[in-house]
Amino acid sequence: MRKLVIGMAMASTALTTPAMAREGQWYIQGDGGVMIVEDQSLDVNGAENNAVANYGTGYDFGGMVGYDFGAFRLEAEASYRSARVDDVQAGTQGLQIDPVGQPGGRNGRLTNDTAPALGGINALSFMLNGLFDFGADDGFQAFAGGGVGVARVDMDANFDRNGPGAYNDSDTGFAWQLLAGVRAPLSDSWDVGLKYRYFNVPNVSLVDTIGRPLDTKFSSHSLLGSITYNFGGAEPMAEPVAVPPPPPPPPPPPPAPVAPPPPPKVACNTGPYVVFFDFDKSDITPQAASILNSAVTAYANCGTASVMLAGHTDRAGTPKYNIGLAERRNAAVSAYLSGRGIPAARITGEAFGETKPRVPTADGVREAQNRRVEVTYGPGSGM
Repeated sequence: MRKLVIGMAMASTALTTPAMAREGQWYIQGDGGVMIVEDQSLDVNGAENNAVANYGTGYDFGGMVGYDFGAFRLEAEASYRSARVDDVQAGTQGLQIDPVGQPGGRNGRLTNDTAPALGGINALSFMLNGLFDFGADDGFQAFAGGGVGVARVDMDANFDRNGPGAYNDSDTGFAWQLLAGVRAPLSDSWDVGLKYRYFNVPNVSLVDTIGRPLDTKFSSHSLLGSITYNFGGAEPMAEPVAVPPPPPPPPPPPPAPVAPPPPPKVACNTGPYVVFFDFDKSDITPQAASILNSAVTAYANCGTASVMLAGHTDRAGTPKYNIGLAERRNAAVSAYLSGRGIPAARITGEAFGETKPRVPTADGVREAQNRRVEVTYGPGSGM
């Protein structure tokens, strides 16, 4: 378990890029998994470390409600954990067993010996956690943090089903925990993750079955799987539909007796014609096809003008990946235009990636207005 803690801590510190994928959203989370309780030393009747309780592997589960500020998350947590006791080692003060005693004990107590026990330990806690997120903003992420709160610890141990038991009591007090883990998105709303939790209640004060004070602490290590649902978030902006230019005005009536002048030549509408794309896609959408059809119609008035394509992306992803994505979008638009009569030899393109956003944003933000190709006609177009 300690090796797992060290490995997850190193992974979380190695990824130093703040993650912003869920910024400004509320979320709910559930987690559950296995728990190991540290051997529990008990101070019996003022004698320090006079008994030790050993526990088997238990379980730990909980739920959280939180808010993502970007690189930092704040969440409220309710969780419950439980494990069965395996055996108890008693010292000089002894622990109560059945009234007639049992092998290894005397006068109804287990003294300076170890015996199997029935019972267990559980803790219900309510915590406030602060977490720092690291890693790619739209993929694998690591996180680390901690929390403070209050916990109710309930303990019991019995050496005989019919006897009074050694102790059966509970206490409520301050608790703290350390958290580290990883998570990855399944979709725009759902994440899955793996989390380590170190949980500690430093002061647990009980009374045994014969009225003596029993002081201890509760420490556990848990490995938990988690699933998270993220609410809200900015919806992608609707893609604007380009309006075709109005038809040219009719020629003025010819003055008499002068012959009417020839009708004015229709000017070449050089654009730009802006088409938009879905996130991380280069497919021509129906809205984009409508705009490109208008561009093809307008090209009939432009003679042999060159066609320039300028491909752009938003700032999600790496600069290198976004250059490639912009090139694929240029290729999709070029294929669409050449398939509708514009000679491919007249079409050139340049991929700008995320360097020329239409709407300035922070790095990692998905902005629909920046996922585009601009089509223009004539020398120097698109630059």
